[in-house]
Amino acid sequence: MWTPEDTYAIARIDLPDASTHGWQVRVQRRGRKYAKYFADRPCGGVRASYRAALDWRNDLLSRLEQEVRTSTRICQRSTRNSSGVVGVSKVAVSSSNGETYLFWQATWSPEPGQRRCVKFSVKRHGDRQAFRLAVEARRKGIGTE
Repeated sequence: MWTPEDTYAIARIDLPDASTHGWQVRVQRRGRKYAKYFADRPCGGVRASYRAALDWRNDLLSRLEQEVRTSTRICQRSTRNSSGVVGVSKVAVSSSNGETYLFWQATWSPEPGQRRCVKFSVKRHGDRQAFRLAVEARRKGIGTE
């Protein structure tokens, strides 16, 4: 009767002893919870309350998706960050022969669920220039340049 897409974030609540019958919508995004209950009787029956819940859920998801597209998450510098730039860090890589190579690394997320990373060799570019290149790569990657 219902497909997974039809019931995403929507649950049927039937508690006959409490005379409670309806649909519950629950969504959580970025730590914030959204919930609303649609009782059968005030909405005009099971199908009408489901339709109201579905419409509310779809509108909510649309608004939340729009927020994600129009807002950039503001990253703050961690106390563990010694570079002073969010997403830029100095890393050491040990090779199989025991030698250690230093890099300045830039990381960013171009899309939800994706991660990009680029490293600049301290040996090749020097410490200051490798750091500058990493900062520039990060800015370009997050679209602020």
